[in-house]
This record gives sequence, structure tokens and C-alpha cells, in this order.
Amino acid sequence: MIYQLSHPGGPLRGRVALTGSKSIANRALIIRALTEGGFPIHRLAAADDTVRLERLLASDDDTLDAGPAGTTFRFLTGFLCRRPGRQLLTGSQRMKERPIGILVDALRQLGADITYAEKEGYPPLYIGESALDAASELSIAADTSSQYISCLLMLAPTLPNGLRLRLEGDIVSLPYIKMTLSLMAYFGVSHHWEEQTIVVPPQAYRGRAFTVEADWSAASYYYSLAAIAPEADLQVDGLFAESVQGDSVVAKLYERFGVQTTYNDGGVRITKAAATPPPPLFEQDFVECPDIAQTLMATCAAQGVQGLYSGLQTLFIKETDRVKAMKTELGKLGVALYKIPMKLSDGSGLQYFGQDEKANFSLGTPTFATYHDHRMAMALAPLALLHPVRIEDPMVVGKSYPDFYHDLESLGFVVEKVE
Repeated sequence: MIYQLSHPGGPLRGRVALTGSKSIANRALIIRALTEGGFPIHRLAAADDTVRLERLLASDDDTLDAGPAGTTFRFLTGFLCRRPGRQLLTGSQRMKERPIGILVDALRQLGADITYAEKEGYPPLYIGESALDAASELSIAADTSSQYISCLLMLAPTLPNGLRLRLEGDIVSLPYIKMTLSLMAYFGVSHHWEEQTIVVPPQAYRGRAFTVEADWSAASYYYSLAAIAPEADLQVDGLFAESVQGDSVVAKLYERFGVQTTYNDGGVRITKAAATPPPPLFEQDFVECPDIAQTLMATCAAQGVQGLYSGLQTLFIKETDRVKAMKTELGKLGVALYKIPMKLSDGSGLQYFGQDEKANFSLGTPTFATYHDHRMAMALAPLALLHPVRIEDPMVVGKSYPDFYHDLESLGFVVEKVE
């Protein structure tokens, strides 16, 4: 299936109401499953990943299929160690290509009964119940996926002796770790830091009603729309000024593009005045907010802004290699994104340089591949403000934001099925 997106032009005005954050909702579901008596969760995300996790947590089947949902798979890897019986946890073909060995090794040190069903270090997994009492101290590489760390932290208070978790090396996606700890604290679980070690004593979660904040990652697409539009005034409901989401930094990042944010009772008002010039250069380290990197890349391409990006290391093991995918798709518009060796301020790392050519639609309507990645579809969609674009496999957005195209239509976009 292919959708064509277009917009008649002119100022962009309207209002959208975002559903709950997938990241927050999935953590709340795991904590609820670990809490005696459970608790009500309000405004649960409608995202496919969250719906799938809720269903799998309620299932008594011997085989649980997480599909393409990385957070769901990783969180269940830990949770199933506490559930009676023995289950096979599997996923999509892409999921079977995403490494899980670091998390499995850590859980095995705690005493987990986990074996690989196919390739060593990768899904699917056979997981049996365990007391997880073999150790109370772990070290884990902190420069891969924060989801491994969050999985261990949510289990930590239920362990016989709690957990001392040492994070080795540079910590990526720190806001997601802080999100996990913040939610744990909301449900009565205390912790403290000792340099790069997080200490969680044994204790019980305390159930209380919980409301899921809207998704700042989803809000990023409206910031991109506002930046690209000649003028914008958008109300995006459901967002909190005091957010536990690292992607809330998007409000600050888009100030560089002349986009202003005003918090109100409903959420945020996003505005951009007419004739606001784009910045000549956009430079950003995305190590703490990797899920909005694609959004900013597309914005820079739309406005001909030179981009210099770092902190993209976790993007290689997402639903697709997101850096490679963006390089390919932006290349269809004559915009180059390529790796250059460059020392960062700490003397290490690689950066990615987005060339300063503006997106060129002279060859006609581009068809963007999505690589089974919801963020590819949504990051590239705002380019339809400049010229009609086509999106392959458009319904992949259901993974995190099923109402995406409906909400675009409410802002005046024309969404047509062409194949």
C-alpha cells in the first residue's frame, strides 16, 4: 500500500489530541504486572506495541509473539523470568536480527532460566520461572540500549536482595532510564545513585491510579510541520510541562527554527511567525533523545539547513538502521547524509553530516520507503508541505501513533491511497 500526502499551502493551523506515550505506557504495564492487586491506568497508549504488550501480559499461551515491538520484547524478557511456567518469546524477522545477548547475560547472572531457541545472542528465547536469587550486583554496558537497563530496574525491587546495577561506560538515552526510575518512584519504589551505580533495595510496588502523558516523540512531527510551514499556530493536547520524557527537549530544539512553545491547561501551543528564517546550521548530540533525530534530519532537509549530528549509535539497532535508511530516502531529494570521521569534544566518536542542499523535488513526487519503521513514515511526512510525497507501507505508523494520518487530515492535508 502507498499513501500520497499533499497540502494546499498557506499557514498551518489546527488542533490535535495525542494519545498516551508508548514508552510510559509500556513501563506502567510492566510495573502493574509486578504489583500485587494491580492498579488502573488511564489514557493508555493506542499504539500497536502497547496493545500487544497488554495482551501478552494477560495471555497464558506457551508462545508469545512480540512482533516488531522492541520495548515489548525486552521488557517481557525480564518479566517472564518471574512468571510460572516456561514460555517461548519470539518476534518478527527483524526482531530476530536485533541483539538481546547483553540483557540475557545479565538476567542469567541473576539466576534466570533462559535459552536461545535459534541463533545465540538473538531472539527467540525460551524463558522459565526463576527466583532470580543468584546475585544482587550486576554490571552492564550502558552504551547500547537503555531498554535493557530499564528492564532490570523494574525487576529490581522484586528481587530477594534488591539490585546494585553498575552502568559501564558512556550512558546513552539517560532520560529513558530516569523515566523508568521516576515511574518506579510514583509507585512507591525508592532508589539511589552511587556514581554510575543505581541501588534499588528489595521492596514492594504500591498500586495507585496512573494517567499516561501524551507522547513527545509524536509531538515532534508537529514541531517539524510548524518549522517547515510559512506560518503556524497549532494546539497539541495531552503534553505536560514537567515531563519525564527525554524527547520533551524537542520544544527547545525547535526554538532554533523560530518555533515557540506555550504551555496551557490542554497541552502546548506551537507557533511560528511568518517570514521566520531558518538557522544556517543545526548541530545536535542526540544521545539522550535518539527517537527525534530523524524528525530533525527531515526538517533540515526541508529548509536547506546544514546539519551536524552525533549521538546516533542506538539508531543502528532500531526497527531498521535508521541512519542508513534516512541517507537513502533523503538521497531521493538530492540531500546527502554521510559519515565523516570527526573527534568529539571528549576525543571520541563519529558524527554524521547532513549536506546543506535544500530538498529538491524537480524529479517529481518521491516515494519513500519506510523499512517497517514507524518513525521513517512520520519523520518524512512533513515534507508534504513543500510538495506531494508518497509513503510506502504507510500503516506502519500504527506501532506508536495509529491516528497519525487522521490528525494530518484535520490540519488540511490530503491523504490518498494510490496503490
